[in-house]
Amino acid sequence: MNAMMRRVVIGTAAVSMALGMAACGKAGDDKKDSASSGDTKSIGLLLPENASSTRYESFDKPFIEAKVKALCGDCTVKYSNAEGSASKQKQQFDTLIAEGVKVIILDAFDATSTQSWVKDAAAKGVKVVAYDRLATGPVSAYVSFDNEKVGQLQGEALIEALGAKAADANVVMINGDEADPNAAYFKSGAKKALEGKVKKIVYEASGEWKPTVAGQKIGTAVTTLGKDGFQAVYSANDGMAAAIITQLKAAGINVPVGGQDAGIDAIQRIVSGDQAYTIYKAYKPLADSAAELAVNLLQNKDVKAVASSTVDSPTDKGIPAKLLTPKVVTKANINDTVIADQLYKVADICTADYAAACATAGLK
Repeated sequence: MNAMMRRVVIGTAAVSMALGMAACGKAGDDKKDSASSGDTKSIGLLLPENASSTRYESFDKPFIEAKVKALCGDCTVKYSNAEGSASKQKQQFDTLIAEGVKVIILDAFDATSTQSWVKDAAAKGVKVVAYDRLATGPVSAYVSFDNEKVGQLQGEALIEALGAKAADANVVMINGDEADPNAAYFKSGAKKALEGKVKKIVYEASGEWKPTVAGQKIGTAVTTLGKDGFQAVYSANDGMAAAIITQLKAAGINVPVGGQDAGIDAIQRIVSGDQAYTIYKAYKPLADSAAELAVNLLQNKDVKAVASSTVDSPTDKGIPAKLLTPKVVTKANINDTVIADQLYKVADICTADYAAACATAGLK
C-alpha cells in the first residue's frame, strides 16, 4: 500500500471512530435523559398473590387497567403479581423504578417490609399508592375498606348464622397472615363482635392466607377439641374457608364457616349451604379510586379530591386515604349484592352443579 493510500485509510478510520464515539455519547445521553425524566405515561401495578384468592387477576387488575385508560387514554399499566413472595415483589418494585415509572400502585404481600422500598422510591421522585393493604413507608395515598369494620361484619354474620345457639357456641378462629396489617384489623373487629355473644374462642391460629395451612390448622383444632368441641369457624378469607370446609366435611362436621372476598366459588358454597357468608368488598370502586389517585399523582394533581380522610401507618401519619364500606353476603341477599352490582351473572353462579340450589335460593 503506497503512502497516499495509507493516509486515506487512516483518515477514514479516524473519522469513523469519531462518529462512533459521538453516537455512543448521544445514546448514553438519551438514556440518561430518559431515566431522569421518568416514564410519565406508565403506572406500575403490583398485586400480592393469586393462590388463596381469585380476586386479583379476575377483578382488581382489569378494573384498574380500564379506569386508568379511561382517565388517561395514552397511559399504560405495567403489571406484576408477587405470587405470595415478598422478595419477588421487591424485585418487581425495583424493576419498575429502574424502568422510570413514577407512580406505583402497591398491594404489599408483606406490608411490614416495604418501609425502605417506599422511602428509597420517594427519594427518587416515585410516588406509591398503597392499595388494599397499608404499606409502611411514606406512601402518597391509601385506598382500602374499613378493615376493622370487615372483621366486625364477619363476627356479626357468624353470630347470625349460629342463631339461638350462639350464646353456647365455642368458636375456632383461623386468621390471616400476621405480616398483613389488614389481618390484625379483621381479627380485632371480629373479636369485638363475638365478645359476650358466644361462649368462647377455643382455638386460634394463623392460616397465613394459605388454604393448605388453614386446612392443617383446622385439622389440628379437630384433633385437639374433638368433633363436638366447637360450633362455628371464623375464617379470615374465602380461600382458607374452602380448605376448612373440605376438612370439616371429611371429618363429618357441619358447622357455620364464613369468609371474605366474595369469590364466585364462595358464592356457590353459600348457595349450596356449605359456607354461611362472605364479605363483599366492591372491587370496582376500590380499583377505580386507586386508578384515579395514581393518575392524579402522575399528572401532579391533588389527591385529596379522592382521598378525603387520613390514616396513620406504623411509620407515617396523616396519609391521605379513601376508605370504602364492605357488605355481608348471605344466601338471602346474593341477588341484592354481587348480582345487582353486576359482579356476577346468575348464569355464572348457577352452573349445572348448583342449578337446584340456585332455584331454592331464588336466584334469577
